[in-house]
Amino acid sequence: MRLHAAVPAAVLACLAGGAAPALAADASVEARLSARGLDFESDDDGDYKVVFAYDNEGRSQLVFISGSTTSVRGMTVREVFAPAGRVQADGIDGKRALELLADSRLRKIGSWELAGDVLYFVIKLPDNVDAATLEAAIDVAAQTADDMEIELSGDRDAL
Repeated sequence: MRLHAAVPAAVLACLAGGAAPALAADASVEARLSARGLDFESDDDGDYKVVFAYDNEGRSQLVFISGSTTSVRGMTVREVFAPAGRVQADGIDGKRALELLADSRLRKIGSWELAGDVLYFVIKLPDNVDAATLEAAIDVAAQTADDMEIELSGDRDAL
């Protein structure tokens, strides 16, 4: 498996919800990604983008690492998230949503979430995880989202 930082313009256009001002980079995320040799870039809203290339299957998967954190009862949490489908285009209806909820229950890490019209696989981690753990979460998100994209859309590789 090779990792690439370049993101196809079509993918970015599909995911873009509007231009937002660039946020300050998070040196701790950059250091952890660099320590693992991951190619990445920062997007307009401060998130980090990594593209996994699955050369054997001729597919790729976009993964984001949130550029900001959230505090929950004194814990600092960062999200790793990967798009897997589009509600309308992939026919994600009530039945499929219930299946995704059931699938989330079986996952040991991560769950399915909707944001607008996009289905994401999201892993929420304490922000102080080491570089290897962050990379493992990125890998899990990429594989899980790409598998679901195949299930939802067949050969289409838009995300």
